[in-house]
Amino acid sequence: MIIDCPVCGPRHLAEFSYGGEASRTPVSMDNTDREDWSAYVFARQNPRGAHQEHWQHSGGCRSWMQVRRDVTTHRIEAVHLIGPFADQDRS
Repeated sequence: MIIDCPVCGPRHLAEFSYGGEASRTPVSMDNTDREDWSAYVFARQNPRGAHQEHWQHSGGCRSWMQVRRDVTTHRIEAVHLIGPFADQDRS
């Protein structure tokens, strides 16, 4: 699978780390409720078809991106840079 990094260009999946479903809201670090943490860590939607995911280009520029990927075909439909550098001009 090839992911088109908005900073570095197309790269092999081996350069990226999966960051989880983009639709999930992280649990506050101050929250000590075991059920909340268990649901966040283990409960997954596991949808069929396209959905949003977070990926980090850990073997490259280290940028975070939101990727729309069809989990059935692994086809990448869209990639958007997220985080503190998302609004900077890359030209």
